Amino acid sequence: MMREALAGEGGMTPSGDALQPLAAGALAAVVGFASAFTIVLQGLRAAGATPLEAAAGLMAVCLIQGVASIALSLRLRMPISIAWSTPGAVLLIATGTPAGGFPVTVGAFMLTGLLIVIAGLWRGFGEAVAAIPRSLAAAMLAGVLLDLCLAPVHALGAMPHLALPIIIAWALAWRFARRYAVPVTVLVAAIVIGLSTTLPAATLTHVWPVPVLVVPGFDLGAVVNIALPLFIVTMASQNVPGLAVLNGNGYHPPIGSLFVWTGLASILAAPVGGMTVNLAAITAALCAGPEAHPDANRRWIASIALGGTYIVFGLFAGLAAAFIASAPPVLIQTVAGLALLASLASALMGALVREDDRVPAIVTFVTAASGVAVLGIGAAFWGLIAGGVLVGLNRLGRS
Repeated sequence: MMREALAGEGGMTPSGDALQPLAAGALAAVVGFASAFTIVLQGLRAAGATPLEAAAGLMAVCLIQGVASIALSLRLRMPISIAWSTPGAVLLIATGTPAGGFPVTVGAFMLTGLLIVIAGLWRGFGEAVAAIPRSLAAAMLAGVLLDLCLAPVHALGAMPHLALPIIIAWALAWRFARRYAVPVTVLVAAIVIGLSTTLPAATLTHVWPVPVLVVPGFDLGAVVNIALPLFIVTMASQNVPGLAVLNGNGYHPPIGSLFVWTGLASILAAPVGGMTVNLAAITAALCAGPEAHPDANRRWIASIALGGTYIVFGLFAGLAAAFIASAPPVLIQTVAGLALLASLASALMGALVREDDRVPAIVTFVTAASGVAVLGIGAAFWGLIAGGVLVGLNRLGRS
């Protein structure tokens, strides 16, 4: 009855009533995919995947997050939007290929999914993760993002005639159509790359992605360098903000159950190269907010549309991977860097919001940004440790 009343007040027809959430969900998927698929592909390649394995991984993560969005939204009748971990993909780029290659990365994906499941089942473990100061988690993410966000500047120095149109397009779109700045940037980059690069004919035979089964390997170094940082980044930068978006729009889903299902989905996608999936944050706002529907009880349809759109995108992952593989890496990094500027700004704000934690957060940031590995352990982990030690010292002896 509430839906009919709201529809009557807004003058919305039955067809418009159905179209609005469908359009909002499809738009959210387009924005989410266009803003980060290059980062995901680059992260998988940096982690040791071949072009075919990267395409299969992109396909797997699109399909699994699409199915998970549809299933959870139908079950809970809430706009539950599932997405890949973009900060996690950036972490893969910064970490590089582990000893043992992509199979070890796949094993780390599975361990990350298992940790998320444990966080959902074991309240004490979830509380321990939540106890990590958010300022340090944000600072670690900012340190990981910094190098990639410098890519547009490096690209201007290396090939200004190709990088400048991409940067100008992003700046103009950011000024006049901010929500579409990243998709516009991707479109202009695709035109620039298409005019300056010849796509090898051999890659066209793999336009449709083929699942490539990767037998997972397990290595202690990958656990410390990939699985643990990926888990922390996913929880702090995706799941917690995703829950905040849902709660802010009046939805209170069972948290433990969501973690269990997203963790299981991550484990399921891993053997095909799919990286960790989690609650969406930015795209969740498009599906859970008034833009999706004036009636909160109808917004779950938007997440159904989002899931269906992601499944369609997954079927064309091979073409996306072939295009990215043939493009100059610095241009792909430019698009990724521009897309992540807002994330860097948000992470820096989160890192510095508490005055008492600012110095520990800066220590975490500079350590993570250094890229220096000690004892075979990556800088992101050491940044979190260094900042945590300072936080502990600062609070020592206080009530």
